[in-house]
Amino acid sequence: MNPPDADRSAADRPDADRPAARAWLARFSRAERAIHHVTALLMLTCLVTAALLYVPSLATAVGRRELIKTIHVWCGFALPVPVILGLVSRAFRSDVRRLNRFGPHDREWLKRRDRRYVMDGRGIVPVGKFNAGQKLNASFTAGAILVMLATGTMLTFPGPWPDNWRTGATFVHDWLFLAIAVVTLGHLWYAFRDPGALTGMLTGRVNRSWAKRHHAGWVDVVDRSRERGGNEGAEV
Repeated sequence: MNPPDADRSAADRPDADRPAARAWLARFSRAERAIHHVTALLMLTCLVTAALLYVPSLATAVGRRELIKTIHVWCGFALPVPVILGLVSRAFRSDVRRLNRFGPHDREWLKRRDRRYVMDGRGIVPVGKFNAGQKLNASFTAGAILVMLATGTMLTFPGPWPDNWRTGATFVHDWLFLAIAVVTLGHLWYAFRDPGALTGMLTGRVNRSWAKRHHAGWVDVVDRSRERGGNEGAEV
């Protein structure tokens, strides 16, 4: 005779009885990953072509200036498109709202030197789905894209704009390029130093133990949502 638990479905079993796959949490949808990857590709293309246009030694070595300029302009104007199209995705809209909210734990995260300290398997700061650094990076990137789009429009279509506007646009465009390059390199450096975060963006899921160390507040929200029958961050 089978024990009573033998006929219970996996959904009815306590966490301790569930398969090892329950150690993974869904973090990003396919739509969100596609938005990130396409935007990243466009941004990197803009940075590389900008370097080829403005660094004399690179421009001389590569040549084909008009082709590079065309690629730069088209990729620049395309930068906002993935985000705009992505607003169709409910998951993406939810994450945009999260990125726009700063709470007490975000300010605490920025102030503490031991922000990444772990106690009993949990981060001591109850970070949500995104930490304050990720929120600041997202805000900077969104603002930079809008400014680069505006100044790039003035440089690509100079006719309607007075000389002083075009001069200012050139100054802002060039210096903001350097700032974006630095921030992008920092973003990549942090990503490759954190395999858990990189796995989340590449596959859409993260290990539960990693999430508890780095985003303990988010794990709590996921668990409460699951208890209510929701599917936010559902374990896979």
